Amino acid sequence: METVVTRPRSVRSKINQNGRIVIPAAIRQEMGLKAGESLLMEVEDGVLRIESYPARIRRIQQEFAQYNRPGVFASDELIAERREEARREDEEIKRDRELYQARLQKAEQVA
Repeated sequence: METVVTRPRSVRSKINQNGRIVIPAAIRQEMGLKAGESLLMEVEDGVLRIESYPARIRRIQQEFAQYNRPGVFASDELIAERREEARREDEEIKRDRELYQARLQKAEQVA
């Protein structure tokens, strides 16, 4: 298998008979990869993307950082939203019961 480093972040490589690709040491070092480490691979529009788990976590954290508000926990917000939703549902059930009771009383008066 032949691998030629053409510039610091780009390599030209061949796949061997077993379907293996060698990631050159310079690229592994830049990515912080170690022997035996698991990698994530995905193909999008014919492009193979290889990413380490720590790199994926950092990328996702950066993507969601815009939603982070200092001193506010998403779990607390979620709990507050669910409690408010439950309160509204309870009020709706109460109104429905009162309406049902009123209809029953009206039906009894007519009968």
